[in-house]
Formats: sequence, C-alpha cells, structure tokens
Amino acid sequence: MVDSERGAFAAWVLDPVGEPRGTTVLIPGFTGSKEDFVAVLAPLADLGWRVVAYDQRGQHETPGSDGAYSLEEFAADAAAVARAGAVGPVHLVGHSFGGLVAQQLVLDEPDLLATLTLLCSGPGALPGEVAPPLLLLAEALGAFPIEQVWEAKLAWEIQHGWVPPSDPAILTFLRRRFVRNDPASLAAMAALLVGAPDRVDHVAELAPPTLVVHGESDDGWPTEVQQEMAVRLGARFDVVRGAAHSPAAEAPLATATLLSAFWSERVPV
Repeated sequence: MVDSERGAFAAWVLDPVGEPRGTTVLIPGFTGSKEDFVAVLAPLADLGWRVVAYDQRGQHETPGSDGAYSLEEFAADAAAVARAGAVGPVHLVGHSFGGLVAQQLVLDEPDLLATLTLLCSGPGALPGEVAPPLLLLAEALGAFPIEQVWEAKLAWEIQHGWVPPSDPAILTFLRRRFVRNDPASLAAMAALLVGAPDRVDHVAELAPPTLVVHGESDDGWPTEVQQEMAVRLGARFDVVRGAAHSPAAEAPLATATLLSAFWSERVPV
C-alpha cells in the first residue's frame, strides 16, 4: 500500500538497482487495475526507473469512498500517489480511462509532472457507438449485485466476439478483480467514458512534454482521433506493434523501451 495524503492505495512498486533516474506513475483504465502493468515493471526498472502502478479509488484492492467519484477526485488521488511514491522527476502514464484522469491532473497540478503519456486514450468521451453498453453497465451496477453484473457482462462480450483466455486462472482473476471493485466507482468511470468533455486545447496550454501512443490494433478511441489529439497537444505520436488496447500487457518490452526512450530525453543518462 502507498500511504498518501488522500489515503492508502494498493500498488506495485519496483525500484531499479542504484539511484532512480525518475519515477513513472501508471494509472490503469476502466475495469482494469495495477496488474495491467505487471509485465512492464521489471523492464522499466532495468532501464533505471522507479515504477509505481496503483489501483484507483474503489478499484480492485484500493478501498472505495463515500464521496463522489469524479475526474477531479481521481486526479487528486493520482497526484497524491505521485507525491507519496516518487523519487525524482514524475513521468505520468494514463492508460485508457486513466488518460482522462492524467489530463485532469495536468489541468489541476501542471507543475507536478516532467512528462505526460496518454496510452490508448483519447481527448474525451469514447465514440458514440460505445455509449449504449457502457450506460447499460452503469445502470446495472446500481441495480444488481456486482457478481451478477459480471456474468451478464461476460456473456455479452462473448456474444460480441470476445474470446476468453485459454488459461482458466486468468479468467478467474478477471472475475475476482471485477467483483472486488466498488460498484459506484465502476459506474462513475463508465459514465465519464460516455460523457467526458474534450479539454485537450486547455491541456495543451499546460502540459509538459507529451507522448500519445497506442497499440496498432487498438479498439478504443479510433487511431485518427488519437493522432489528431497528438497534433493538438503538440505531442509525439507513436504506435506499439503487435499490441491492441493494452500494450503494457501485450507487448511489454516494446512498450517499456518506447516509454524509457521518451523519458530519457528529459532525464539524460
């Protein structure tokens, strides 16, 4: 657990051998967790970085709260985790929904970060065709036990082409992770993915050096939307080959190498 000014957050923390060149704070996405980054922890530490991947408030192993869940609150949590767990310059990575949180952090505390990376994320709400199932999920989380919502979600995804992992232990983990979420946190994230405004132009005025990167088969925000976002941010744009919406899990070595190269421009060897 990372103990911060805003409470304790479950996290994976890995240090390099020797003095860190800086710290990367990794923010997971909707229905995700710190485990989405497990495969990049050692590669990034081997390259000299302190790595902090955490569960957001109400996500997996981090307790929920009685207060409202909002981008501002999630971003304040991310800033608190960074201040509590960082050594040296802070390089923030927001994956998918975590990218919306990262943009909010830039708006609220721009001086905290050395760099910003938006990984498989977008400028605001997901495309309109994604909205109906997300809204249905948010509604279900408020009406049914979360275990029942998991079963309905799994059946819907299989019906629409998702192939469950061949290793049953992975599917067991995915179920356990989902049902450990605070339903209110999940519902809030779903609603934000449907309704978050596009504030990229405001972020661009305050953002540190920025990287926009996605997997070549990313099925979240369309490629052209992410490319346009990079232009508006004045950011570098890159693609992780052999990956889809979760490059840190699907192509960890390529992802770690790309990220480290970008950060190294700001923190020379």
